[in-house]
Amino acid sequence: MLHRHPVLSSATLAYLAFVGWVTLGPQPLNTSNNGWLLRALGFFARHDSTDWITYGRVEFAANIGMFIPIGVFLVLLFGRRQWWLAIVVGVALTCSIEFTQQFLPTRYPDLRDLVANTAGAVLGVLVALVITAWKIVPRRADAAGRAASVGYSR
Repeated sequence: MLHRHPVLSSATLAYLAFVGWVTLGPQPLNTSNNGWLLRALGFFARHDSTDWITYGRVEFAANIGMFIPIGVFLVLLFGRRQWWLAIVVGVALTCSIEFTQQFLPTRYPDLRDLVANTAGAVLGVLVALVITAWKIVPRRADAAGRAASVGYSR
């Protein structure tokens, strides 16, 4: 599989390395780079219509968003017929990340992350299935056309 799609395989491995760095590296809140995020959350908290936007919700949505490409990449690598395998691998990946985090001093496992990551992988699988749906339509039309032409040649 990896040798049949070297560019896709390389992109997938690079993205998985990025996810590993983000999820297993030092906690990003310990850096000063999150000042803009905290300022934005403070702005949203001051307004009644946006006070529901909290750090927990932003983090949950970010976890979903981070795993959508994983679902897409895995469906593209495994193929449409093995979409379920992409979900299994996505769940196994997030389980291993959360398991590994319990041994890291700057990280801690969270059931919400497991749910969000799994939801992201499933959404990614669905996106990939929708994006690649055009590939199955011509095959059905070609098969119907061949069957019709065979029927007329008798």
